Amino acid sequence: MAALGALYPQPLWQWFAQICAIPHPSKHEQALSQHIQAWARGLGLNVLEDKVGNLIIKKPATAGMENRKAVVIQAHLDMVPQKNADKVHDFTKDPIDAYIDGDWVTANGTTLGADNGIGMASALAILGSSEIKHGPLEVLLTIDEEAGMTGAFGLQPGILQAEILINTDSEQEGEIYMGCAGGVDAEFSVPLNWQTVPANSAAVTLSLSGLKGGHSGVNIHLGRGNANKLLARFLVTEARELQLQLSDLSGGSLRNAIPREATVTLCLPAAKLDLLQQKLQRFEQLVQQELAVVEPAIKLSMSDAAMPTQVMADASQQALLNLLHACPNGVMRMSDDVPGVTETSLNMGVISTEGDKVQVLCLIRSLIDSGREHVETMLASLAELAGAEVSFSGAYPGWKPEPDSPVMKIVNDTYQDIYQKQPVIMVIHAGLECGLFKKPYPEMDMVSIGPTIRYPHGPDEMVNIETVGQYWQLLLAVLERIPVKA
Repeated sequence: MAALGALYPQPLWQWFAQICAIPHPSKHEQALSQHIQAWARGLGLNVLEDKVGNLIIKKPATAGMENRKAVVIQAHLDMVPQKNADKVHDFTKDPIDAYIDGDWVTANGTTLGADNGIGMASALAILGSSEIKHGPLEVLLTIDEEAGMTGAFGLQPGILQAEILINTDSEQEGEIYMGCAGGVDAEFSVPLNWQTVPANSAAVTLSLSGLKGGHSGVNIHLGRGNANKLLARFLVTEARELQLQLSDLSGGSLRNAIPREATVTLCLPAAKLDLLQQKLQRFEQLVQQELAVVEPAIKLSMSDAAMPTQVMADASQQALLNLLHACPNGVMRMSDDVPGVTETSLNMGVISTEGDKVQVLCLIRSLIDSGREHVETMLASLAELAGAEVSFSGAYPGWKPEPDSPVMKIVNDTYQDIYQKQPVIMVIHAGLECGLFKKPYPEMDMVSIGPTIRYPHGPDEMVNIETVGQYWQLLLAVLERIPVKA
């Protein structure tokens, strides 16, 4: 961690090291927020924690910049808590073990939190500097972005005075974002009936692991395996012949992360154990061949399990497996307006067995409302066919592109002046908070930039060191070029 603070730019990386040292997964940001508040008050800055827990810190303009338009630098306080199955780590108590790996910074077996910790660190470094030139400055650090955007939903009008907002949650240097997808959570509830375990049964646990996972917006177009879908595919294909009877099924941990692991505990006639092992090996070989390029480490394993007290009734199990197997997943449609960008997608993120039902959490994303609504109706139809219920919640709007945005032009021109090349103006399929900010602040001019972050929302997350420096230089130069107030 000490080595991080020696990287360029030092103030940013020193703050990022502090952020890694203080646990801050979604819903558990308070310790980090309090640390930042105490530091900011120590500098004499204006600090406010709003009623939902967002942190707003205001800093006066540097000398000679008082007449510039005020700017908000925005990031979110929380990080996605994902770890490898063999990693012992409590995200609510343990620091992130970040380290330098060549040209990248990554973490030991867990998510790094560069999403959005680098952006947060840049904002705090600017607040702490007496040398960086800027006009009136506000820093907005929202809570719970990764698990529901609670902070963005709760932001009230009148708290921010700035005319311009710079979101720091983008993940590709050289790209400037002017729009993003909206989304909605979908939750299936599949009812279960139970029956006793037949005599002469054996109990085993099947585990599917080794997948890359990743961000369900940024990485959804890469064709990576979804552990939930793959395990359901095996079960629906082999359940009848092997007389498989499920007692517990689970997979994934976040609706906005592509599932890397899934497990099922089941019973079957003891005489069919060898056949199950053979079929499991054949299926492993099959998916290894299909996904050889994108998922080279995929693994299926079988282990003995304690005998359950009950298993799913045949009709319940068949309805469940049919729903899981038939549920769409991945890219639904690519955008016609923005080449190379996903328009609409669905991620089957979490499966859990709870009492007399199985819950399945999905996240629908779309650049257009009609695309999102189309997938909603697909899932509603599927639920009706399976005798299940589906509910939709937490809908958030997309950020509609504004091609004539003044701040977009400033960032674009500044980038060209610094790097002598044209940046790519993009719309991102991931959900940024900007769309929600437009409700309380409809006139605010917004743009999103950031360094290159690979594999966010998964334990392979890493941030490129050189691009952090490039992002920093761009951000500071843009602050200097903010125009005077009208």
